Amino acid sequence: MATSWEQTKETRIKKEYNRLRKLFKEIPRDRLDAVSSLVKNAAFMTITLEDLQESINVKGAITEYKNGENQYGTKKSPEVEVYNTMVKNHASIMRQLTDLIPEFDPTPLPSTLPPPKKQDEFEKILARGQGG
Repeated sequence: MATSWEQTKETRIKKEYNRLRKLFKEIPRDRLDAVSSLVKNAAFMTITLEDLQESINVKGAITEYKNGENQYGTKKSPEVEVYNTMVKNHASIMRQLTDLIPEFDPTPLPSTLPPPKKQDEFEKILARGQGG
């Protein structure tokens, strides 16, 4: 079985797209269809961010540069710069998508059971004698 790194980027993006569609299944269908490009971009960014993380882990976050003959130094690697920008955009898209999910209404549904019977005076006296 191939690991996620051995699969093509396109296949990995498609899998991520399907995963996100399932994750956001609570979004009404008409809204989800309207924001499908956001879901596609989120899937692309997720996979690209994974690839950038792998590259940064292998190559490091700092790269050396040479400007002219005698000017040398170090700077953030191009992967880090792209990663930093993309991770902010990805977070923004995910926030937009999660804002579309209908809020859960914690109000309990009305009970189908009849309301509890009110105690008459005699029952109240008995209840006091039983510690209740």
